[in-house]
Amino acid sequence: MPPSFGTSGLRGLVADLTEELVTDMVRAYLAACTHGGAVMVGWDLRESSPAIAATVLRAIGAAGVTPIRAGAVPTPALALAALTRGCGAIMVTGSHIPADRNGLKFYTVTGEITKPDEAAILAASGQDWPQAQTSAEMIDASDTGAAYVARYVSAYGSHALAGLRIGVYQHSSVARDLMMDVFAGLGAVPVALARADHFIPVDTEAVAAETRAQLADWCKTHSLDALVSTDGDADRPLLCDARGEVIAGDVLGVLTARALGANVVCTPVSSNSMVGLIPGFDTVHRTRIGSPHVIAAMENTLAADPLARVVGYEANGGFLLGFAAHGPAGVLPALMTRDCLLPVIAPLARARAAGCGVGDLLQDLPPRFTAADRLQGVATDLSKVLIDRLAQDPAARAAFFDAGAVEEATDLTDGLRVEFAGGRIVHLRPSGNAPECRCYVEAPSAAEAQELLATHLDKLRHALAEVEGAQ
Repeated sequence: MPPSFGTSGLRGLVADLTEELVTDMVRAYLAACTHGGAVMVGWDLRESSPAIAATVLRAIGAAGVTPIRAGAVPTPALALAALTRGCGAIMVTGSHIPADRNGLKFYTVTGEITKPDEAAILAASGQDWPQAQTSAEMIDASDTGAAYVARYVSAYGSHALAGLRIGVYQHSSVARDLMMDVFAGLGAVPVALARADHFIPVDTEAVAAETRAQLADWCKTHSLDALVSTDGDADRPLLCDARGEVIAGDVLGVLTARALGANVVCTPVSSNSMVGLIPGFDTVHRTRIGSPHVIAAMENTLAADPLARVVGYEANGGFLLGFAAHGPAGVLPALMTRDCLLPVIAPLARARAAGCGVGDLLQDLPPRFTAADRLQGVATDLSKVLIDRLAQDPAARAAFFDAGAVEEATDLTDGLRVEFAGGRIVHLRPSGNAPECRCYVEAPSAAEAQELLATHLDKLRHALAEVEGAQ
């Protein structure tokens, strides 16, 4: 399958991301999108990223546009710097997917590209652009990471997390050093854990059982008050409480939105439904999965009411801020791209101010629990065949789903989401970034959610095998 746009950017096998294809997509982006005459380029720590970034920089220069080299930086740090400069940006990253894949994330002068922008890029692609053999003169932007750290230290202050021991699971996250800096800057004692010399595809939305056990062991061994991490390009957070229990990304979204005083929330249909039960959230917009859809809903909200305190978040925890919020020490400007730091700093700061652990903040939330995982190595077309069959045939759904209750409603906004009596939900969809079939579940208790997930992953595995065998 050739590289294509998914839920967030262009993705594909490294072998297919040739110089010709990368040049074509970069030149198409420059032709189709506003970039202000300059484009910043950053990349993650996977082995293939520097070479792809070099091709991107050459293509930008060859087009007569000024290339700005940011280096290995988090995606939200690059987006922040580009917005500050009023220019475009391209991030070379495959995010959380395996190292044999990579991709490009594009930003205009106003932020992350929209679905119409994607269509315009594709329409402008396919031309025989000349391959640049030498690099044009470029601007160095090695201060990009430091500005990202300063954003949070200035808004929250040097005592926001004073006295807390915070583990930083570094692995191959491009934010691993910046996380140490920001937590130290907020007064915490950061403890570096498991720095890797090779790329590890950490998916904060589907944390494996062995990883969860390791997180809990680290919290106990190092007497941690919390533990944090991110995915590869650091636009998705991971936060554990003092016991090493992972706080789900969509729960972090609710906690962060409350801490910031948001009154409008935009989040995909895969997110925990508790958001609709929270006092103070005047409006909740449920969208298709993917940050472009969340951003579109946020932009529509601001067009109708420029003073709306609107935020967005995804089930993976990536948080988008649509208004100038106030931290304990200063203003936190809007940043409408997925961020990993805000959804861990805001809950931790709120918990410390309240004199409790971050896990205690969950006690006054509605009792709705989610779980998610995916089957890897599943062709997208195969997933679509099964999901379309289930969506169209009530008898097939009755034979497939095992939620211990009758079906009450179906939602086809993105994949197939089925609600059952008693508050159980099972949601199936093909991944937009990789050959995976994802399963999201929700239930009134954590144990029920895990049971529901295990049951339907097993049923999904067998059903997909049957579909494949019939083709």
